[in-house]
Amino acid sequence: MKHYFRIGEISKLYGIGPDSIRYYEELGILDPKRSENGYRMYSVQDLWRLNVIRDLRKLDFSMERIKEYLEHRSIASTEVILKEELEAITKELEELTRLRDQVKERLRVVQSVKSQTLDIIKQETRKERHCHTIHSGYVMDEEMDMLIEQLLNKDKENLYIIGNNRIGSTISLENVRQKKYRTYDSVFIMDSRGKERIPGGEYLTISYQGDGEKNDVYIPQLLTYAREHKLSPLGPVLELLLIDIHQSADVKEHITQLELLCKKKL
Repeated sequence: MKHYFRIGEISKLYGIGPDSIRYYEELGILDPKRSENGYRMYSVQDLWRLNVIRDLRKLDFSMERIKEYLEHRSIASTEVILKEELEAITKELEELTRLRDQVKERLRVVQSVKSQTLDIIKQETRKERHCHTIHSGYVMDEEMDMLIEQLLNKDKENLYIIGNNRIGSTISLENVRQKKYRTYDSVFIMDSRGKERIPGGEYLTISYQGDGEKNDVYIPQLLTYAREHKLSPLGPVLELLLIDIHQSADVKEHITQLELLCKKKL
């Protein structure tokens, strides 16, 4: 077996770039010898140090913590570092479990939306819903994308866009009366940690497939239904994007749900 290895051999063996290996040398973790030609030559001692570095870096241990351990190795310090490894792995497993459950829920949402009832007005009772909201008006879809990104930044670890049927916008009753069915006042994402609330109550709802321009058809239908059933719209109209460009490039597959809070006329 060779007793010394050049930096290229070490880099290939461990899948570590030469710059990282030189950085470990700068930190004093590795101490290569120099050949007559000036090449760095790494010993078996450096190899086992690289093993430790590789294992601990996988768990996001800092280089400072790794250096401390390598310079003060003992049974006691090894016991401590193993406990720290176990704690790091446990946290990683918890995070992976959380992500797995989130993706399963997102998959369930996408699968359930495929069987969504379309083009039928329903009267449905909704509980109060918490949400994050950005109170900024917009007209173009491109403007909404920027606002959605701002919403997701409110809770980067828990908010997502693919498979989320809780993202929507509001259209004020004033805009509705002026037939501005695609002029929006705010963007929201429903989330139990949100500080704002969408009121509970009796809602008229309808879902449709295709381009959002169909608001011109379906919002008047909601108003007509409300009038015929002696309901007073309290507004605003909520437009929820159940399936949009983030889930499908085919506009024909997009599904939008409109909700309008109402109350019985006295």
